Amino acid sequence: MAELVLVRHGQTEWSRDGKHTGRTDVPLTEQGEADAVALGERLGSRPFGLVLTSPLQRASRTASLAGLSAQVEPNLIEWDYGPEEGRTTEQARETRPGWSIWDDTGLGEKLAQVAERQRRALDRVRPVLDGGHDACLVAHGHSLRILAACWLELPPGVGQQLVFDAGATATLGYEHGSPAILSWNV
Repeated sequence: MAELVLVRHGQTEWSRDGKHTGRTDVPLTEQGEADAVALGERLGSRPFGLVLTSPLQRASRTASLAGLSAQVEPNLIEWDYGPEEGRTTEQARETRPGWSIWDDTGLGEKLAQVAERQRRALDRVRPVLDGGHDACLVAHGHSLRILAACWLELPPGVGQQLVFDAGATATLGYEHGSPAILSWNV
């Protein structure tokens, strides 16, 4: 069975510091670049029928350094955090006690909108997987967590329970015909 490999971009200053990094196009740190090279070594020469990347440089640079020849997929861009962009959860809670990104309030984009974009990205990948070829998506923590929930045909908020570190990979596929997570946060 074909598999869908998810790759979260390597470390950035903001991901290292716990800041919500949506549409701000921050570069990889030196550690992030090393993460990307190591990712390429882990993936080896695995043949992918399709590799897609977010248009933001932290994802496209990760793909390039990992030796992946990727096409840009605009739907893989990260969540628009609106006024919480560049802020940590703790900073947001100074004015909004108990706030969580997953509460979906006061952001530039609703959770349902992010999920719809992720479903469109999956629609682009499914024919490749159905044809028996592996595919790879290089993108961002929250968007890939939501994408995984959509893959599993669960509510997108389930992504809250799927921690996904910078530079990590996950593999989605099937178990006895049902969508499944085969590996996570590797």
